[in-house]
Amino acid sequence: MLMRQPCPSLQFAYSPPFGATLQDTGVQFSVFSRSATAMRLLLYNKVSDREPAEVIDFDRDKDRWGDVWSLTVPNLDAGQLYHFQASGPWDPDNGQRFDSTARLIDPYAQALAGEFQKSTDGVIRPPKCVVIDDKFDWEGDRHLRHDMSETVIYEMHVKGFTKSRTAKLKTGGSYLGVIDKIPYLKSLGITAVELMPINEFPINDIYGNKIATPNYWGYDSMAFFSPHRGYAHDKTPGAQVVEFKQMVKALHAAGIEVILDVVFNHTCEGNEQGPTLSFKGLENQVYYILSEGKHYCNYSGCGNTVNGNHPVVREMIFHCLRHWVHNYHIDGFRFDLASILSRDRKGNLVPNPPMVELIAEDPLLADTKIIAEAWDAAGAYQVGSFGNHRWAEWNGRFRDDVRGFWRGDGGTLGALATRLAGSSDLYEHDGRPPFCSINFVTSHDGFTMNDLVSYKEKHNLANGEDNRDGDNHNISDNYGAEGPTRKKGINTIRTRQIKNMMSTLMLSQGVPMMVSGDEIQRTQKGNNNAYCQDNELNYFDWRLVNKNADMHRFVQSLIKFRLAQPTVRRKTYLTGQPVDGRNVPDVSWYSAAGTPLDWGQQDLAMVAYIAAPARQDDIEGLGRDLVLMFNSTGQDREFLLPEIGRGAQWNLFLDTAADSPNDIFPDIDGPMPKDGRHIEMPCHSMKVYVGE
Repeated sequence: MLMRQPCPSLQFAYSPPFGATLQDTGVQFSVFSRSATAMRLLLYNKVSDREPAEVIDFDRDKDRWGDVWSLTVPNLDAGQLYHFQASGPWDPDNGQRFDSTARLIDPYAQALAGEFQKSTDGVIRPPKCVVIDDKFDWEGDRHLRHDMSETVIYEMHVKGFTKSRTAKLKTGGSYLGVIDKIPYLKSLGITAVELMPINEFPINDIYGNKIATPNYWGYDSMAFFSPHRGYAHDKTPGAQVVEFKQMVKALHAAGIEVILDVVFNHTCEGNEQGPTLSFKGLENQVYYILSEGKHYCNYSGCGNTVNGNHPVVREMIFHCLRHWVHNYHIDGFRFDLASILSRDRKGNLVPNPPMVELIAEDPLLADTKIIAEAWDAAGAYQVGSFGNHRWAEWNGRFRDDVRGFWRGDGGTLGALATRLAGSSDLYEHDGRPPFCSINFVTSHDGFTMNDLVSYKEKHNLANGEDNRDGDNHNISDNYGAEGPTRKKGINTIRTRQIKNMMSTLMLSQGVPMMVSGDEIQRTQKGNNNAYCQDNELNYFDWRLVNKNADMHRFVQSLIKFRLAQPTVRRKTYLTGQPVDGRNVPDVSWYSAAGTPLDWGQQDLAMVAYIAAPARQDDIEGLGRDLVLMFNSTGQDREFLLPEIGRGAQWNLFLDTAADSPNDIFPDIDGPMPKDGRHIEMPCHSMKVYVGE
């Protein structure tokens, strides 16, 4: 009898065809370069070595196969340190920038070690590549495959989450530090962490000096296949690979998926004035989009643009995604400035770009969530039109419309209703479901939720750019005082507004994403572009968990409610038509007086009646009818329960104007309306009632 055996290549590891591949007899080194006239392998004994212990020349006749240089060096093992070095034409006017003295990072390197070393001879000595043994005991771990409609995303920075001294961890700021704080994440109720870039990026400058404005966020890619060495607790070369896998396995054990923020739009090599570290010294005109064959196109706003739709680069990106999915068990990706993937090899936006379509259709990525930041720094804005149904998008329209409504901006009533109902105006026309909309009010880029209601203007002087950096369009308010204040009335409104926006986020159709620390009112002191602040300004302050325990409880209860109520996480759009088996529309809209809503009114007061889905084929759990009441005006109001809801029993779930613990009732056992009809709605407040 034949026994079925698991497929080793998929169960244990995915082996890209390039880079350093560990073999029984040594290590095979393979690198692409079409135009190089010579290739060398530099081998080092120690991280601190300034010069290689051995230089091995590739034989042009024996070690070159097409445009691939490949050789096997016997008696090498995991942990070996190396660089490539290539000779070729120096012809910038025709896109060629070979430098025979440059030590080059392998584009497929699976780990880096060390820092840029001090230089007195003008030679850049970047971190060294490390040969990795990919064996790891996953103990049966697999992708969690949470349904997108049942996902709550928590955007966080690996270092910032535990680096603060308030975390009280010996492993603070590392992958292991995240493991130590998993009980907190689990208790909050989120289902996925979206990690800001963990791919390798520079720590010091190219000559080993401390960077005046460090790229703390990590959007400055240096090696796409490598987990960042700076987040490893153990500083042994390659230790970051093991620690990262330990973190993923531990998060999975807690039921939490891991989504990576990946930056395939530019690299840290910059423009014509930037250093030669990897791509430039191997095949510059292939890896980057060039104008007139020589100038770097800057669609990323960071000096260069990766040529993602060139076949060679496209292949590299695919190998990279598969590497993270199958070697690290990553559950999904958020593509930074993803519209760049829609640009052809000349930088033109094209319909049905092959890169975007292939990512969606790749069978080895079929279990993953794929999310686009559907714009770039050169004016492309594709929110609502990026890719097919496999692609979800950061919904920037949701962010702006929710902020505008709760700030009291005129003409935002219809916009809020559309976002609350799943943004069908953006996604339905392409047959994409509501969960293609990643709803968010705040992210790493911009104000925190606390600062959104505390500052009218950005305060970025600490960044060293005279407050010129950062977005000026924040749709924020301070409600009477710029920054912290002791005035009770102002703080009351601010707290209320945070609860309003957080409630709108968690109760809207689509997929909610919150940024780490918003649940405890973390502040960046008005800095809306804290990319370079590697300090307490960016770190998660664990003292706030207790100080702002009421807000933490509020958010925790919202997440629990969302995951228990299919009414707010449908897989199809609300239509305003009766639901199956009931003579009740799936959604209906009313004025504060309980009459049908006039969408042309300027009054920012509204009631939404959302009926529970009657059909349970594709939805787990039994939903309940909801009445959501919004008063974004500056006056206290009296609302009337619409006729459609009278005669039923309604329990209060949340009241953003009430003090804790009466602001939210996790067991949905809050008081019913006093006479079944009249409901007091303080200014800037929201209430939600749940039917029996």
